[in-house]
Amino acid sequence: MALDWTTSKQGLAAKELRPRRTLPGDWIPAQVGDLLRDVDTPALIVDLDKCESNMAKLMAAVEGTQVRVRPHAKTHKCVELARRQIAAGAVGVCCQKLGEAEAMLAGHVSDVLITNEIVGESKLRRLARVARAYAPARLGVCIDSPEIARQLATICRAEQVVLDVYVEIDVGQNRGGIAEPRAAAAMARMLQDTSVFRFRGLHAYAGLAQHRRGVPERRAAAEAAALRAAQARDAILAVNVPCEVVTGGGTGTFAYDVRSGVYTEVQPGSYIFMDADYARNEQDAHGPQFEVALFVLATVMSLREDRATLDAGLKAFSTDTGPARPTFPGWRVRNVSDEHTVLMRADDATPIRLGDKALLVPGHCDPTVNLHEWLVATRKGRVEAVWPIEGRGRIY
Repeated sequence: MALDWTTSKQGLAAKELRPRRTLPGDWIPAQVGDLLRDVDTPALIVDLDKCESNMAKLMAAVEGTQVRVRPHAKTHKCVELARRQIAAGAVGVCCQKLGEAEAMLAGHVSDVLITNEIVGESKLRRLARVARAYAPARLGVCIDSPEIARQLATICRAEQVVLDVYVEIDVGQNRGGIAEPRAAAAMARMLQDTSVFRFRGLHAYAGLAQHRRGVPERRAAAEAAALRAAQARDAILAVNVPCEVVTGGGTGTFAYDVRSGVYTEVQPGSYIFMDADYARNEQDAHGPQFEVALFVLATVMSLREDRATLDAGLKAFSTDTGPARPTFPGWRVRNVSDEHTVLMRADDATPIRLGDKALLVPGHCDPTVNLHEWLVATRKGRVEAVWPIEGRGRIY
């Protein structure tokens, strides 16, 4: 798939169209066999060659180690991609929300870890019921509060279900988790002694480390997180509680986490797609070089000599790390609004026409995916599949 303007055969002239809507809400941006230029916009596009290459690079990077891969499905939220990651060698997936986990389990993904705390009686009860409904699939959750552990145990007994549980520790994120190793050990012992829990180990994710721009500072942040995880693990072992799993690490640090001797499992998510924010990181020459595989396709809907307006804006891509980046030279983003991105021409700009279609690289892939219902999978400029994004919008 060329990363440039894709021009329609006849510009704005009429062309043969196949119906894409049968009932309200049934809109699909493409059909198998369509050319990229015929995909309706705004649309979320994945380049399958690059996506599959990223998956293969990740698995090659852990080959020969004892470290397992549990990719984070919060990135793609798509059952088909989760299945492909498992087929490539992953042991299961992570999710960030119970709703995402439910979507994965419903899609026959049989090993899911919610890398987050679940709080509130109604949600805890739903967690237990989801685990029971999809048994014997494994469902895990993170805990950092004795109060929540006791409440969840009571509910699990009533629902007659056993859950995998992990102690979440704070390895520098300062967002959740237990910071003191002795407190982590006390929590682990409490979980180990509860009949409705299977205590698996530690969740130790250093999210802030993933986007440290320089290689030395990113490596140092990963090493500091691994040290905290090791201290918590050793404190747990010291009270005679097994600690089988230490899981964490993301796209920016997983290579260091694998070599740390601490982590038994890594959770990279963005590696499958990449985005403009990750592109700002200095690349480590000794690690895998992942390629951008996710794009937003947009149409030029208004054109002046020095300005082009696209039909994709805040409702088509996230801007928390900046707007989507044009993949073609000579144009810069002037502003983004709900439905539009306005580009301004610079010197030596790629010539464009009204009705042309453009590929943009999202600034942040995870929340961009959450805005779309469909993922249009392409290979060499032609649509190979259209997949539903089952976990989109599942913020609950």
